[in-house]
Amino acid sequence: MISTLTWNVRGIRTSGALERLKILKKLHNISLIAVLEPFLDDTHLNHFKIQLSMHHATSNVNNKIWIFWDQEFQGSVLDSDEQQVTLELRHVEAAETFHISVIYAKCKPILRRPLWENLRLKSTTTHVPWCVIGDFNVIASIEEKIGGLPYQIHKSIDFLSMIEDCGLIDMGFYGPKYTWSNGRGPCAIVWKRLDRGMINDSWLTSFPATTITHLASSGSDHSPLLMEMHVRPKSSKKYFRFLNCWTDNPTFMPLVQAVWNTQIYGNPMWVFHQKAKILSSELSKWSRQEYGDIFQEAKDYEAKVKAAEELWAQTNSPTDREALHNLNAQYINHLKTEESVLKQKTQLHWFKDGDVNSKYFHSLIRGRRRKLFIHKIRNDDNEWIQGDECIGEAACEHFQNLFTDPGGIVREDLLSCIPNLVTSEEIMNHQ
Repeated sequence: MISTLTWNVRGIRTSGALERLKILKKLHNISLIAVLEPFLDDTHLNHFKIQLSMHHATSNVNNKIWIFWDQEFQGSVLDSDEQQVTLELRHVEAAETFHISVIYAKCKPILRRPLWENLRLKSTTTHVPWCVIGDFNVIASIEEKIGGLPYQIHKSIDFLSMIEDCGLIDMGFYGPKYTWSNGRGPCAIVWKRLDRGMINDSWLTSFPATTITHLASSGSDHSPLLMEMHVRPKSSKKYFRFLNCWTDNPTFMPLVQAVWNTQIYGNPMWVFHQKAKILSSELSKWSRQEYGDIFQEAKDYEAKVKAAEELWAQTNSPTDREALHNLNAQYINHLKTEESVLKQKTQLHWFKDGDVNSKYFHSLIRGRRRKLFIHKIRNDDNEWIQGDECIGEAACEHFQNLFTDPGGIVREDLLSCIPNLVTSEEIMNHQ
């Protein structure tokens, strides 16, 4: 597991912030720490690198962001400005390189706009797993604030537009809902979720079991963000998935009928199981022959249509014009198939124009798939359990204890709560 910590400390020398960073590093085996608002210049950077037992350190131009990482990482700074630092990293446990952008956004909306534009630009050039994490100084919905004046959502429009344009997905969190408070009295206190972690589609593919935990905000008005990346071995086992678009193919039903008419002998449930097993295998083979890679086919035909358009523009030949029309028809069919599959994967029943081609839409698919993972469970002692092996052992132990309960005294008073389905008279008459 790879653990990182991002925390707006509001002064690394105040309220025991350094001591808490040391404790958290040891407790969670943290290999990268991002400190926001250290309130010191970079002449102190090396001192705190030694204090935190880290091997590398960097800061941004205005010393609002300090980042430390240990020897488990190979890292380099790709980009840095007043509101972000982007690192290219490779960890000994990870099979591929990934990027992390640590954010400390300006307080005023107009000053945050250069940051949003920078992130948009990065999204177009980044083709590896990418995480954007830190203090964004803005919330994404009115539910992310309590107390104070009612929030005007128009203040978040630029932020929300950036998220959609970059195809980023919020990782969610464990722990308290809000990450910042103004620390005032009961009638004047305000809570907001200003700190978060977001990831792109490639990250969801490579590290789907990544979690964010909001730790206690002791020593600062912000909560530290603990990000834990559980690197899972890739499974080669693929499960059968029925695609709704198959039913529109004229060869689908004859194949199903042919398989279902196969003579199999035995118990009816055995016969049903064997036919379903054979059918899933035959449909998988048939789908590969009929459709191939659905998404790649659409891309290939798009290139073919473009080439045919250029050829017809040069020759103005009726033959080339007819070839273009035929390719267009096939391209439209492939797009319809692709759209049908995407609808099924995202469980959406409608699209707006252009949705199927947006980064945000494709990241929704990965986001739904990510929800299939069990990241943590709470055991019988009310403790959080992480990791595939530990979760499996805890689950087996729970159900083993549940189904091997030695029993105890039967409480007659509880049995009286169960309604009688047969009366005493009916029992006597039956006898």
